Amino acid sequence: MDRLTCDHPVPEALRGGVVALGNFDGFHRGHQAVVGAAIAHGRAAGRPVLVASFDPHPVRYFRPDVPPFRLTSLDQRGDLFAAAGADAMLVFNFNQTLANVSAGDFVADWLIGRAGAAHIVTGEDFTFGKGRSGNVAVLAELGAAQGLTAQAIGPVSDEHGPISSSRIRDALIAGDPAEAARLLTRPYRIQGVVQHGDKLGRTIGYPTANIDMDRYLRPKYGIYAVRGLLADGRVLHGAANIGIRPTFDPPKELLETHFFDFAESLYDQCVEIELIAYIRPEAKFDGLDALTAQMDKDCIEAKRILAGYEAKP
Repeated sequence: MDRLTCDHPVPEALRGGVVALGNFDGFHRGHQAVVGAAIAHGRAAGRPVLVASFDPHPVRYFRPDVPPFRLTSLDQRGDLFAAAGADAMLVFNFNQTLANVSAGDFVADWLIGRAGAAHIVTGEDFTFGKGRSGNVAVLAELGAAQGLTAQAIGPVSDEHGPISSSRIRDALIAGDPAEAARLLTRPYRIQGVVQHGDKLGRTIGYPTANIDMDRYLRPKYGIYAVRGLLADGRVLHGAANIGIRPTFDPPKELLETHFFDFAESLYDQCVEIELIAYIRPEAKFDGLDALTAQMDKDCIEAKRILAGYEAKP
């Protein structure tokens, strides 16, 4: 799927399309409803469908010092949008220029002029323009004057209220990846390139694939039963530590995954790690023997969990 940016008008073949507009971080059930409505409208009208997402997240621009909170990378969002049936991804670079664009100019210049949109689909709570001066009613009013139609999709809710990225973050911070997966409709995944580390794990029989957490939300530190998705389509089972490795000095924040019965090198390869279940908090051990004994237990538990997970219909 093509990934376009707002720096230039979209190609002619994609102009006159339907644009799903939002942050879509996580692409949870509510986001899926917005994009699904855009795709349905586009197919019925014979128009291309683009999904527009902001990067960095506006919160990151206005509050650069907030802790990492991202749920999905741009690459992950692109894959999810493509799987949903979109024709292209349009990235709005959220910088000083965009932060100061008026609501009227955003509709006329960015949505109609640059994106070539004929129809916009958003969530009901979508806001835009300098000072968040625009909302779905303003979008419909401004668009109607210029031949742009707009559609707002209500929230998708469960027994606890509207499904949101905030609820998913709260579940992950609480160490509940199963709840996060329920809201996302898939396991939560962290994507990254496997990097060279201290190679201490291999000395005790537990080599790990190490990934920098980068801008991802930090789930609850501890040990997880995980699955690894390789670029070639293979799925591996493993146990992972998310945290600062308190047994080792100096502490270093990493996602470290040990894959069971796997001996190939993954250095410099991009992998995704699915968090399936939380096993225990991160802990500091008196020595390598104590650490190894606990890792033996953790891997037995992770294998038990994953065997049950795979057996589910």
